[in-house]
Amino acid sequence: MHGLESGAGTESVSAWIKRQIRRDEIERYLDGGKDFIDEGHIERTLASNVQAPADRIRGILQKARSIKLLDDADVAALATVTDPELRQEVLAAAHEIKTAVYDNRVVTFAPLYCGSKCVNNCRYCGFRSDNSAVQRRSLGMDEVEAEARVLAGKIGHKRLVMVYGEHPDTGADYIADSVRRVYAVKEKVRSGVGEIRRVNINAAPMSIADLVKIREAGIGTYQVFQETYHKATYRFVHPEGTLKGDYHWRLYCLHRAMEAGIDDVAIGALFGLYDWRFEVMGLVAHARDLERRFGVGPHTVSVPRLEPAAGTDFSWVGHWVSDDDFRYLIAVLRVSIPYAGLIVTNREKPDMLRSVIGMCTQRDADTRVGLGAYADAFSGSDEQKAERQQFMLGDTRSLDQIVRELASMGHIVSFCTAGYRCGRTGKKIMDALRCGSEGHLCKLNAILTFQEWLEDFASPDTRLAGEAIIERELSEVQLRVPGDFSQAAFEHLVDARKRIMAGERDLYF
Repeated sequence: MHGLESGAGTESVSAWIKRQIRRDEIERYLDGGKDFIDEGHIERTLASNVQAPADRIRGILQKARSIKLLDDADVAALATVTDPELRQEVLAAAHEIKTAVYDNRVVTFAPLYCGSKCVNNCRYCGFRSDNSAVQRRSLGMDEVEAEARVLAGKIGHKRLVMVYGEHPDTGADYIADSVRRVYAVKEKVRSGVGEIRRVNINAAPMSIADLVKIREAGIGTYQVFQETYHKATYRFVHPEGTLKGDYHWRLYCLHRAMEAGIDDVAIGALFGLYDWRFEVMGLVAHARDLERRFGVGPHTVSVPRLEPAAGTDFSWVGHWVSDDDFRYLIAVLRVSIPYAGLIVTNREKPDMLRSVIGMCTQRDADTRVGLGAYADAFSGSDEQKAERQQFMLGDTRSLDQIVRELASMGHIVSFCTAGYRCGRTGKKIMDALRCGSEGHLCKLNAILTFQEWLEDFASPDTRLAGEAIIERELSEVQLRVPGDFSQAAFEHLVDARKRIMAGERDLYF
């Protein structure tokens, strides 16, 4: 079945397409008919800040330590650094800023792909509508539940990013139903209950009314990536006449999400479509416009690179990003949008992931991107199948292996979702991140949720490595009493950890 065939209910796909874009929900955000991506300004700013002197770069890095969005000239100066030694200083600052805001925590999650049907025809995507090499279907609710049972009950994930194609079969009602179905899963594990506590979604742009529907289902962060901010490239890779071909409908979808009451939103670019320096400038411009209008920047920024996909020709790509440039652009983003979480994914190979994780806050683990692939993995079929996934993965290692590796590198894996459930979202979490208080709470919650995961899912070797990290973290918290932590908080932490080891679950600050 191809992406443009029958849709949900009795409505035709073509009729569904015609009613998706609401011009009034674009025009309300334009300034004098113009959007916030001023290409001429971006190009001039990049050109005029090439080869900035080292003392200026160091001054910019000092500004970034205030945990505020950098201005365009400073971002351009960082993006155009080519001197290897100066780049190393930027990389070092990126590690320092990540630690200052987020400590040594790394959050893990899994993507759950719910549909391969799509009405769009993007040149780079394995799910594009004219690609006959890919199988087309959407998961039924029982299948969604089966995937969630594996993720929550056998692997131990607490967070998902649910991924949907742009198609009436996986529209707002389907998204809301599938999110509720995942939250309902409760699986008995060793000592507790396996459950998904936060469902983020990666979905197509929607109207405000549809965004309200999915908000009411309890979604976490809403991800929509512009893919490329360069308009000519955007037109080239997203054919005219398709829903995704409307640059502005996509550009302002997160503005609509804010209006719909979804205050955790996520941006990203698909690196390789155009010059990465321009895309970094576009991401910062996007963050700035969200801050200007709503007082809240993006909760996270993602950095996917182009990857091979079945039936997809990449001979037209002229902006492949080298490994060195990829590491460096991550550093530039960390410094430029210092308050945002930074997500790197299993598109990358293990060596690359190890080299950048110190600048990032989240990564996926035990990832499968084929429809129904998690259930398959526990029924004897655990291999990538190009014909049923959007792209090929670089890392398919287990969550247990990745947790153990991160522990060996000095990182604690956090499974915490407490902040979101306590209402620390949107502006509240942004303010808390800037002043450091969120990092303190998250350090405590990371210890508790990691202990819970070790009890319920870890292999013996991973448990040993994890316990060592927890003991180190407890010692560090104790050393920071009474500065960052109170004696009462430390005593509560020690007690809560003991209660988790005795069988209690979901304890948090």
